[in-house]
Amino acid sequence: MMNQFLDTMPLPAATVTSTTATIQSWREDLSGVGTVRAINGVEVTTEAEGVVSAIHFKSGQYAHKGDLLAEIFAEPEKAQLQVLDAELRLARRNFARIDTLTKRGVTTEADLDSARSTLDQVVANIEVQRARVDQRRVVAPFSGVLGIRRIDLGQNVSPGEAVVSLQQLDPIFVDFSLPEQAYSMVKPGIAVVLTTDAFPGNTYHGKITAVDPQVDNTTRNFLIQATLNNPKKHLRPGMFAQVAVLVDASRQVLVVPRTALVFASYGVSVFVLEKDAQSGEMVANKRFVKTGEERGDLVEIVQGLLQGDVVASSGLLKLRNGGPAIINNENKPPDNPAPKPDNS
Repeated sequence: MMNQFLDTMPLPAATVTSTTATIQSWREDLSGVGTVRAINGVEVTTEAEGVVSAIHFKSGQYAHKGDLLAEIFAEPEKAQLQVLDAELRLARRNFARIDTLTKRGVTTEADLDSARSTLDQVVANIEVQRARVDQRRVVAPFSGVLGIRRIDLGQNVSPGEAVVSLQQLDPIFVDFSLPEQAYSMVKPGIAVVLTTDAFPGNTYHGKITAVDPQVDNTTRNFLIQATLNNPKKHLRPGMFAQVAVLVDASRQVLVVPRTALVFASYGVSVFVLEKDAQSGEMVANKRFVKTGEERGDLVEIVQGLLQGDVVASSGLLKLRNGGPAIINNENKPPDNPAPKPDNS
């Protein structure tokens, strides 16, 4: 008799909160991962061989275009330049003297041409020597932030040896890839939003400035470049970045809060709350669904529910398939999606 009573004992009604499956318009954003890259970024190198005689910068400082960064010992080259200056003065005097004599008819035009050629050669030699002296001066090719110094005073350097890294950080590029299916949706001028692991919670806004004209035949992806303002210098070359492309497209989706889903090895289900036709009480009927994209607290339902279906959103552990339920929405959990970035 006790076993029979327990087998036929009615289940107590479970108190749950409820929500309604609704249609929302979700923006069809494209997501990709990429790498931050400086608009101009180089390793400033030496052009001549010699001993470092002066260093005019500190690691990490800002440098303007044309700033002198370092000097290589150049006394012999400067002395040779003085010799050429003396030869230039002599060549000019000789040319002026022969020019005067030619006008008087004392010398020939050939003597004048020879004097003019000698003067031109000295002027050219001076330009070459000045270029050699300038090669022993290391200057900033553009404005940017300097890295860590790679040379020391008195060090003997070779041509092409790195002196310091120079990076232009504002504005800055981000290079990322998207699958070929998105090629028709992407064009220059579309807004992007970038996030990084280095500064969680911060978003950085920019626009697409270039789209690679070819698709990689191995990965079937194509390369995109976006430009972002970086006034606080948070974004640095080489950083890993998540990029959202804000394309002008949207789709209608049926959504329920994530708390309404029951995850199991055999599938995902929800409890649909409906009134029993005979007793008039609210009962919970288990229904398997197919899910899609997730945004914030909401999950897209691809199959298994219809718009307007009422489902349990909390208290699911107390529910049984076909069991009675009582709806109490006084402490209903939030079912709003996380805010999406705008186009600004």
